[in-house]
Amino acid sequence: MTKVAFQAAASLIVLSGSLGSQSQTGLLWAGGTFPAPIYQKWIESFQARIPGLRIGYEAVGSEAAIQKLKQGEADFAASDFPLSEEARKSLGVRLIPSVLGAAVPAYNIPNLQKDLRFSPQLLADIYLGKVTRWNDPEIKALNRDSHLPAENIAVVHRSDGSGTSYVWTDFLSQTSTEWRSKIGASITPAWPVGQGAKGNDGMADLISRTPFSLGYVEFFYALRYRLSYGEVKNGAGNFVPADIDSLTAAAAAARSEKGDENVSIVCAPGARSYPIAAFTWILIDEKMNPGEKRTRLAAFLDWALSAGQREAGALGYVALPPTLAERERNIAAHIW
Repeated sequence: MTKVAFQAAASLIVLSGSLGSQSQTGLLWAGGTFPAPIYQKWIESFQARIPGLRIGYEAVGSEAAIQKLKQGEADFAASDFPLSEEARKSLGVRLIPSVLGAAVPAYNIPNLQKDLRFSPQLLADIYLGKVTRWNDPEIKALNRDSHLPAENIAVVHRSDGSGTSYVWTDFLSQTSTEWRSKIGASITPAWPVGQGAKGNDGMADLISRTPFSLGYVEFFYALRYRLSYGEVKNGAGNFVPADIDSLTAAAAAARSEKGDENVSIVCAPGARSYPIAAFTWILIDEKMNPGEKRTRLAAFLDWALSAGQREAGALGYVALPPTLAERERNIAAHIW
């Protein structure tokens, strides 16, 4: 699908969601902003099939969503970063991968005619505050055909606990020794430079309103806000844009010795793999009480891991590989 087609599809999705109005009759779902568009679409499609069923999704960020689940303020949750085995056991949850997405370097340079290229080292140097102007030799060396302004780079990052931040900093940690030693991978990193914004919506909005800015957002949000976003150099040395093919290639290369709950596709091998791709997970309470809510949730999970997967592509996400989706569908059916 072309970027224009993606943008048209993205413009049709409404991202607002509220748990409060669902508290008496439906399921309460809290999660990150990274997968919010596809989850909102799933809710809309699934509720159309079952009149009277209500599911409310609140995009509060991965960290806040986990807290809501822990405190009983949500029936299930969503996280964009993998929880450790210890954390999963402490919460009593099962992680079910739902779809794949990508974090992209999005920027606002007025009148720039050509998409930019970024190496992992360049992105690390920008976020470390070592590269501060758009016409820096490190940027020009990768983008010789672009007329780059002598303007300061307005760096933007997340201000809340964010799975998108984890994916971004995990990528920088895997590709930059200096980033790994000074900052590391985290949902709330100690950013050396930049201005914070809450949520992917907040990031995208701030970038769109700030000339000469650079930030990272989930692929859908770059499309929805019509932001320019760059190609990123992968481990094979190729500059690759985020798209369905490059995310599918990353997913196909995923390997885990410890099961699906530990799979990472950041820096996945392969000539065509986009290097900042990630699974996103649904968190299910393994001790959820029997009753109507649990029955409805089981039905929703079964649908999301089957028919729901076909809705991912139109929003810039990638469906799970069929064998993984079927395996997780079977696991979800036997959680309780």
